[in-house]
Amino acid sequence: QVQLVESGGGLVQPGGSLRLSCAASGSIGDIKTMNWYRVAPGKQREFVASIDSGGRTDYDDSVKGRFTISRDNAKNTVYLQMNSLKPADTAVYSCNADVRIRWTSIYDVHWGQGTQVTVSS
Repeated sequence: QVQLVESGGGLVQPGGSLRLSCAASGSIGDIKTMNWYRVAPGKQREFVASIDSGGRTDYDDSVKGRFTISRDNAKNTVYLQMNSLKPADTAVYSCNADVRIRWTSIYDVHWGQGTQVTVSS
């Protein structure tokens, strides 16, 4: 069993910053890619950022230069540093991870429950 738990969401003013965390726990052998997605009110889920096990990153154009994804492999944790936040960034942010279950060769994608980020004055 693998669980992902996000934290760090909240209410912030435009131009402010937040740092999200997503910690994976359970029977983890290793983790390949870890990703952040978001769902804004009335919209479909959209990709935000990803990071692979070697540290290579990718970002949606809407967050490039403002958001930074990083990970601590020893802690099985991925972070999303969000700066210069805009009202358009308001959404529920969720992480997922491509996890190999310990003692197997099977990789599967696991999701966290999400954390609310609200950018408003």
